[in-house]
Amino acid sequence: MHELGLDALGVDLSPAMIEVARRDHPGLEFRVGSVTDLDLGEGSLGGLVAWYSLIHVPEHELGRVLAGFRRALRPDGPLLLAFHVGDGSRLKTEGYGGHPMRVRAHLRRPEELAERLAEAGFAVEAVTTLSPAESRLGAIVFARRERDQA
Repeated sequence: MHELGLDALGVDLSPAMIEVARRDHPGLEFRVGSVTDLDLGEGSLGGLVAWYSLIHVPEHELGRVLAGFRRALRPDGPLLLAFHVGDGSRLKTEGYGGHPMRVRAHLRRPEELAERLAEAGFAVEAVTTLSPAESRLGAIVFARRERDQA
């Protein structure tokens, strides 16, 4: 996005990932933060990409996270999500490169996430499944923040 002339900001829960991002992309802004408590001003973002970020959000927190996305986006601001498709959650014990970890990955059905987005004030424009719904590869949803009713 930065190469297209847009201001870009990266947020990640892991300080180590932020350090990697800063090292690999000097001059761009990166912050340690969580999707469950975004420290961003209301309407401060022109667009938001959450690429496999929601996989770490349990179902009971999803509404609050989507409300935070909506609050941070300007009216009509685009939201692009990617996530693992399925039901329930699974314990992930190995990260990329074989690093040991213990984190839950929450799987979702595209139609259910689209419904949750609509409930949170987004207009869903496209839903694409990248592989059969039973796979772990995922889906992509493109939505826009709806304008507030006057």
